Amino acid sequence: MAFSSHYAGSTPPDDTGTGHPKPRLLNRREVARSRLFAIEELELRFANGAERTFERLTGSGNGHGGGAVMIVAMPDPEHVLLIHEYAAGFDDYALTLPKGLVDPGEDIVSAANRELMEECGMGAQHIEPLVELSLAPNYMSHRIHVMLATDLYEKRLPGDEPEPLIVERHPLEDIASLLAREDFHEGRAIAALFIARDRLRNEQTSEPWW
Repeated sequence: MAFSSHYAGSTPPDDTGTGHPKPRLLNRREVARSRLFAIEELELRFANGAERTFERLTGSGNGHGGGAVMIVAMPDPEHVLLIHEYAAGFDDYALTLPKGLVDPGEDIVSAANRELMEECGMGAQHIEPLVELSLAPNYMSHRIHVMLATDLYEKRLPGDEPEPLIVERHPLEDIASLLAREDFHEGRAIAALFIARDRLRNEQTSEPWW
């Protein structure tokens, strides 16, 4: 099925901040769909006249329109909670941060707290957004909200995981030893830990200017 573009037949505005106008969308069609994903084919014409066909992965419209959250949860000022979960893409277990989709009607704080309870058996009195990250932007528009959770308390909710997750505590200052592990390799989790560590360092060292 083909879809018409907002810019088809007209010159797109130069709103990229790069000096280049966005390429003109000539045609868009869905080429495959699964339970979780859809693949779209985009026919584009760039400002210099070059035409290319791109493919991108999109959601399948299952109602999860609020994106996703990843949680840097700190049970104390020095440690962060990590989980071991099966990663189908690698057909192996990976060490990462708790994360999940934002359900319809949820805000990102509520979603982060729910996922934390489901995956780690902990809730948080305080949750704040740290940063929003993308993953493979050449192929998908998926973004994830990284949240910092502190003042934790024990509370477990049933989740959709096929098996109980193993939860591990790790010193936030010792990211280097995590990077040396073969099972810790998710780029978003690595970025999230560095961002959280730097935020907390800045808060500890900042002094009033007066």
